[in-house]
Amino acid sequence: MKAKRKRTVRARGTCRLCGSTDLVEVFSFGKTPMANAYVAKKHLKKTELHAPLTVNFCKKCKLVQLRDVVDPEVLFSNYLYVSGTSPVFVAHFADYAKSVAKRFGLTKKSLVIDVGSNDGVLLSHFKKLGMRIMGIDPAKNIAAEATKNGLPTLARFFTLETARVVATKYGKASVITANNVFAHTDNVKGFVEAVKELLLPDGVFVFEVQYLKDLIEKNLFDMVYHEHLCYYHLTPHIPFFKRLGLRVFDVEQVPTHGGSIRVYVGWDKDPHATSKNIERVLKAEFTLNKTPTYHAFAKRISDAGKTLRAMLADFQRQGKRVVGYGAPAKATTLCYALGIDGDMLEYIVDDSPLKQGRYMPGTHIPIKASSALYSDKPDICLLLAWNFADSIVKNHQQFIKNGGVYILPVPTPRILS
Repeated sequence: MKAKRKRTVRARGTCRLCGSTDLVEVFSFGKTPMANAYVAKKHLKKTELHAPLTVNFCKKCKLVQLRDVVDPEVLFSNYLYVSGTSPVFVAHFADYAKSVAKRFGLTKKSLVIDVGSNDGVLLSHFKKLGMRIMGIDPAKNIAAEATKNGLPTLARFFTLETARVVATKYGKASVITANNVFAHTDNVKGFVEAVKELLLPDGVFVFEVQYLKDLIEKNLFDMVYHEHLCYYHLTPHIPFFKRLGLRVFDVEQVPTHGGSIRVYVGWDKDPHATSKNIERVLKAEFTLNKTPTYHAFAKRISDAGKTLRAMLADFQRQGKRVVGYGAPAKATTLCYALGIDGDMLEYIVDDSPLKQGRYMPGTHIPIKASSALYSDKPDICLLLAWNFADSIVKNHQQFIKNGGVYILPVPTPRILS
């Protein structure tokens, strides 16, 4: 009998946290390509995978989540995003490691495990502080490079089986971190069961995710793409972790990705006091628990698209040449949601050598090194990597001195003066 073929894309009809079927669609971007599937020149004529990008709201626990699931092997096994190319992220992770190590009294005996460890930038800072470290990441190319650089990384998806393998070989962890990857998980319960398998009795699970409240209030719609299956706020997490014998004892708001939350989780009976931050954040989230919030959000996205297209068309009528800066995954969603294509952007510059020489998913806009801003001298630069706008503008003041103009696309399109 033939084995059942795994579907590349499937629609999910139950909530990822509470299992409810009481889901309602709140907005959709139609079918889009995979946000990180940058195209090599030799593959430009190949058909690219597109999948629906439809967002559901759970009326029971209030989780906002994608309806459709793309096979994670397709999304993550060969990955081109690395955190270490961004000085902003390097500094963020250095502070993160120092804060966690100090708060929980980590020592040289402590094991820190980072799930979705990428190039190991966070682990490198724990290593400098003297802790034992272990990374887990399914991207074989990046895991191999991190291991070569002295940051041991297991190239596997994080499952209960993986957790048992790691626990047997390395022991259990004082701290398990998961940064942005927790939102990438379809089987959230299975992920947390794996955390429980690896966590010491006094251990802490710390995860960072882009915060739904910032996403909605700042109109950061381009954070919605197939890797991000869940758009988290704190409200649905309290009962979810309680059902699994764990407890959320603190939450912090941090500036990464336009606004994120760092959530601290321990065992239900551990000694960590519940922070007053929990009640404060929950009270501020009341609008996120109502569907009209998301219908209004969809209207703002549509309005932003009209504004930006009109702005770029006006520049082109003046004979101005327009390019983009930054080819993060969210740039794919931004281009599709706002109707931006290769007729509007000649090319995009990016600081990652892994992306340079490739083409954007779907639109096939070329990606070049940032030196093109000076050798080619375009007139207008759309900041697709808007979360790094300050550092980009600071590092490329010469572009402005040469007469160049920057455009920030969110929360509403505007020219930076």
